[in-house]
Amino acid sequence: MADKEAIIVRLRRVEGQIKGIQKMVDEDKFCGDILVQISASRSALNNVGGIILENYMKNCILEAPDGSEEDLDKLIEIMLKYTK
Repeated sequence: MADKEAIIVRLRRVEGQIKGIQKMVDEDKFCGDILVQISASRSALNNVGGIILENYMKNCILEAPDGSEEDLDKLIEIMLKYTK
């Protein structure tokens, strides 16, 4: 993956956000603040997923030597799982 290092950095940031949420829960912080942080973490993780999905489509589907219908079916399956 061309963006491997950027993805790792983003995932570490998400990991830090999750640890922060754990700390907030442990310290009995305001529920609204915790929910905002959960939303931010979910958004950050979705962004990482989008980058990985884009990379998969560009490098695994477009550059596939045969570009079969099977490859397209696999992409659709992955996208359906990802968007749940």
